[in-house]
Amino acid sequence: MGVLESIRKEITRMLAGAAQEARLAGRLTCTDLPAFAVEVPRDRAHGNFASNLALLLTQTEKGSPRQIAQVLLEFIRLPAGYVFRAEIAGPGFINFYLDPAWHYQVLPEVEAQDESYGSSDLGGGEHVQVEFVSANPTGLLHMGNARGAALGDTLANVLAAAGYNVQREFYINDAGNQIETFARSLEAHYMQLLGHEFPFPEDGYPGQDLLESMKNMVSQVKDKYQGVDPLLRREMLVKYALKEKLSQMERDLADFRVHYDNWFSEQTLHDEGEIEGVLKELQKSGYLYEDEGALWFRSTLFGDEKDEVLVRSNGTPTYFAGDIAYHRNKFRRGFNRVINIWGADHHGHVARLKGAMEALGIEPDRLQVIIMQLVRLFRGGEPVRMSKRTGEYITLRDLMEEVGVDVARYFFVMRSADSHLDFDLDLAREQSSENPVYYVQYAHARICSILRQAEAAPSVAQVDCSLLKNPAELALIQKIAELPGEIAYAASHLEPHRLAFYANELATLFHGFYTTCRVLSDQTALSQARLVLIDACRISLRNTLSLVGVTAPERM
Repeated sequence: MGVLESIRKEITRMLAGAAQEARLAGRLTCTDLPAFAVEVPRDRAHGNFASNLALLLTQTEKGSPRQIAQVLLEFIRLPAGYVFRAEIAGPGFINFYLDPAWHYQVLPEVEAQDESYGSSDLGGGEHVQVEFVSANPTGLLHMGNARGAALGDTLANVLAAAGYNVQREFYINDAGNQIETFARSLEAHYMQLLGHEFPFPEDGYPGQDLLESMKNMVSQVKDKYQGVDPLLRREMLVKYALKEKLSQMERDLADFRVHYDNWFSEQTLHDEGEIEGVLKELQKSGYLYEDEGALWFRSTLFGDEKDEVLVRSNGTPTYFAGDIAYHRNKFRRGFNRVINIWGADHHGHVARLKGAMEALGIEPDRLQVIIMQLVRLFRGGEPVRMSKRTGEYITLRDLMEEVGVDVARYFFVMRSADSHLDFDLDLAREQSSENPVYYVQYAHARICSILRQAEAAPSVAQVDCSLLKNPAELALIQKIAELPGEIAYAASHLEPHRLAFYANELATLFHGFYTTCRVLSDQTALSQARLVLIDACRISLRNTLSLVGVTAPERM
């Protein structure tokens, strides 16, 4: 835990203690405090921390927020440490001011922790699974998959840094209708390549990549499957193409710096009887009923707009049935929490799946779903729609080849998942301060250049950090000190985009410091202190970029 986080926790305890003493004195009535915040205000004139406790207490207490805040102030016992003043501001916030001496505890902490600076034990080793991308293996990864990959991997990194035991999983949709359509599409390509007039299915997958797969297969097996039973032919074509597609996905994701701990096959749920088992369990509990030959789940009992079919009238389980079995399987593997990153088209699926978990006796809040909005790609101010590789959509591989992994990952993470993202290719390739990736990486490279000129930074134990009094210096230290709290907040609120925000803000403060304060000068003692400061900034930038999956170059 960082210095600033320790002070934040102390202020939180102070406020809780003040509310307790006020209640015992008969000045307040609440026995349970609401979940209040103690946060760094954007305007530093409002102190180092601000709390909304008084505003929240108006739900249970008489009086205005300012009156309640006044009561709390009467009972707050300021410790002998860094908190020296508390006052009421605005509609009832309580602002806390710290002795500036706290700044000088930050730099030794950063130097000592180095690559682990920013990490914490917030998660206490809780077992968490993050499932993301999970694209149908019937084509190449597209822009939406790319955004999910960057967000999911960054979230997993952040959770791990905050002390959670994290598993990354890819769910392979290798069963159901899409695989049947996939098989018929492959069969048409295969037979056509062998010179047969074979109709392409109306609902088939037209991607150029499927044709390439069948060309590869024909080069290996020739006409081996042209005269066999169509069911066997399609089975063998799918087996070959799935292996090829999954290998390609794994390569593309690895090049995007995404590595999974587990690739889970949907087909295994059918083969091992897990779908049948979950249907029996729901049937026994009274959550299923038959209508018009189909088997329905009573999802309206859990707030859904309509009940959902789990088994069609032809006896085939729906995708939803498989999804229920899959998520029960996850919890049976021992995960305390399961986090899914889904596209916006899955929004309506969340409530019914949570309802199914509840019907199975699993606390629905243990399943958390992040809904990710769409990505639009622009070049020259115009939307880009077509890919040479697929003839339909821009692939992850296309994007990596055009702008590079660093830019792609940072751009995808710098907006919250629930925001639409316009990806500007022209900006992505620009090497200027307008490009946020270049801007942050340049700050790191500039620091490395200064340290090379100085032939390395001194140890913090050899310098007088109290010489750092310039507002630009103190602001930079403050931002460095906020990294552990930013990581903890991003982990607890599932908001990986906060790390990109933080990197940009830290880079901005460094560039401002560099303009205001000369690091290498004839003032030896001050220069030494500033070298320690910028080295701490370097460590913080590097660690933040590492969580986002972006490199921190030493030269640019």
